[in-house]
Amino acid sequence: FIYKYTLVLFDRNLYSFDNQTLQFKTSKMAEAVSSAQVEKGENARMASFVGALAIADLVKTTLGPKGMDKILQSMTMGGDITITNDGATILKAIHIDNAAAKVLVEISKTQDDEVGDGTTSVVVLAGELLREAQRLMDKRVHPMTIIDGFRLAADIGRKALIASAVDSEGDKTKIREAMVNVAQTTLSSKILSSDKKRFSNLAVDAVLRLEGSTDLDLIQIIKKPGGSLVHSYLEDGFLLNKKIGVGQPKRIENAKILVANTPMDTDKVKIYGSRVRVSSMNDVAAIEAAEKKKMKDKCLKIVNHGINVFINRQLIYNYPESIFAENNVMAIEHADFDGIERLSAVLGGEICSTFDHPELVTLGGCELIEEIMVGEDSMIRFKGVKGGAACSIVLRGPSLHVLDEAERSLHDALAVLSQMAVKGRIVYGGGCSESLMAAAIDKEVPKTSGKKQLAMEAFARALRQLPATIADNAGYDSADIVANLRAAHAAGNVRAGIDISDGGIGDMTKLGICESFELKEHVLMAAAEAAEMILRVDDIIKSAPRQRQQQGMPGMGGM
Repeated sequence: FIYKYTLVLFDRNLYSFDNQTLQFKTSKMAEAVSSAQVEKGENARMASFVGALAIADLVKTTLGPKGMDKILQSMTMGGDITITNDGATILKAIHIDNAAAKVLVEISKTQDDEVGDGTTSVVVLAGELLREAQRLMDKRVHPMTIIDGFRLAADIGRKALIASAVDSEGDKTKIREAMVNVAQTTLSSKILSSDKKRFSNLAVDAVLRLEGSTDLDLIQIIKKPGGSLVHSYLEDGFLLNKKIGVGQPKRIENAKILVANTPMDTDKVKIYGSRVRVSSMNDVAAIEAAEKKKMKDKCLKIVNHGINVFINRQLIYNYPESIFAENNVMAIEHADFDGIERLSAVLGGEICSTFDHPELVTLGGCELIEEIMVGEDSMIRFKGVKGGAACSIVLRGPSLHVLDEAERSLHDALAVLSQMAVKGRIVYGGGCSESLMAAAIDKEVPKTSGKKQLAMEAFARALRQLPATIADNAGYDSADIVANLRAAHAAGNVRAGIDISDGGIGDMTKLGICESFELKEHVLMAAAEAAEMILRVDDIIKSAPRQRQQQGMPGMGGM
């Protein structure tokens, strides 16, 4: 009985302590909640819609072949500028405080990472879906009803898109023709549109050399100011923006290459955090001789791998360079880290840092290494590489700003083509696919009961806003063009789209305006999911800054 009574007293004391602590924490929590900003109901939805629509309207004018560019100017001391019409690049560069707007920025980044193009389309479609949803909510349609209708419409649109896809798998001639058309459509809205046929063939040749690989690191883009964009070309081989060391062979055939990341500068005394006392200069000479012997042994270990080319990420000082020259080994120093990673993948070798076991090292190889001139600079060309049919695209242009935008444009085309080379499915562009999906949704609307009909109709209207935006940006009457496009699809012409050259309706098959199926599918599903996420929001809570905590808690005696 005494034991139980003592235990009860202990529990009461413990409860008293916890209660005091709980009161302290509760008061702190209440203080934090009271200082946080909370927007509820209609205000929260309005804030989300306003932010998302502002982002969509920001990039809307860049959509299509006649879309305009944006100048992005940094507020730092240098005031660097970027001229681009790439949606992901624009949205990455601006500071955004609105939570819903950040959702659209994220889907644009994901579109860029996954597919490479369509970054503007996905943001514009998501913005139009939210615009239509806002109109429905003004008519007292519940957000969950709108979401259900959007889901049905997205599923119907995706099935219609899959049914319209053309598969060229198996026929190499048709695959190449389809890839060229897709590349031309991708580049039509870019800075390279003036010579899109040339750059489309260049991009297709580069991707086909990868033989099914989607590793774009094997395609190197080198920017050299000078000349104009038409002077750009595809180099048969991998280029490295470095020079061959002095006194070493400038041309090597059947190269056996060791790629390394190791210090090659220990021919000088480098003892950090220590103090060496010597009694004479002879002792200093002995230290230097020991360092030289250590470096010579290291160089001979490298030579004993049976190589004739040594590429190191770090600097190679004069003494080891002379040892390599004596042994007829070409030494290339200070390849940057990205360059060394890419070189190891291209040459089929491993990056080494120790050289005690030559039998465990995988050497790289290529048929020919030589020094060539690109513009005013000398570069090293690796031809016939071991690790795959890598290549380099040399871009020429009047300024770095033009070259940067040309690189972004070409990268978009390469990313889309690399995905297409694996799966090979295409759909038709120029607003054709969007009109096709909208028509399929319209057919299913009468079969659907309830207010979900309204949401499905809204989804179809949002899809038709993409061809309307393309027409607006080209200076045409978008209402007339979209009406004609809708009539053409209703009449069974499922290949009808906008002919941007004359502002009418044309057959996309004859015009060769094609897009990747994966691109269109990703745009549709990502935009629908982003709109659904924003529609679910009814509160926005901005937490207060974290307060500085006191050292002790009240009533605890400084514990």
